Amino acid sequence: MKEIQGCTLCIDHLPHGVRPVVQLHPRARILIAGQAPGRRVHESGVPFDDPSGDRLRNWMGLDRTTFYDPTRVAILPMGFCYPGTGPSGDLPPRAECAPAWRERALGALPHLGLTVVLGAYAQRYHLDPAPGSVTGAVAAWRTYWPDQIPLPHPSPRNQGWFKRNPWFLSDVLPTVRGRVRELLTG
Repeated sequence: MKEIQGCTLCIDHLPHGVRPVVQLHPRARILIAGQAPGRRVHESGVPFDDPSGDRLRNWMGLDRTTFYDPTRVAILPMGFCYPGTGPSGDLPPRAECAPAWRERALGALPHLGLTVVLGAYAQRYHLDPAPGSVTGAVAAWRTYWPDQIPLPHPSPRNQGWFKRNPWFLSDVLPTVRGRVRELLTG
């Protein structure tokens, strides 16, 4: 954690400066593999401290105290720092981050029972077989279960996706909540 917090690998490419936002502890049972922090998270330094986090905690059936307990939930985005904003939302995670840190950080999490894989960037990295699309990955969630669960990003920008895919709320999320409860109480 100390090394990650001091990372300046992308300092010349980040318009808002470096501020790695991760949550790691070797005892964590659940990993949230996300994309990159947004502006609000960059400012607070707290992962998922925004409406996306509210939705994600609801999806998982977790309160803030449990979610932010690093001995229970690890949070490791593909890019640790806010990449800035582009024409259609936040820019993608910086490409330098994952090769420099990801395998080492994952190796420090030996007790994981579930990896929640949010969005296209994390899904391309974590899922085998690699999905063709977020919708395809989420629809094929049983392929990766029970160790991994591909989910769409919980961003409010994805309201249309949630409306077009009502099966996600009714079929996938109850199973996710059950697995989360099993791992954190068992």
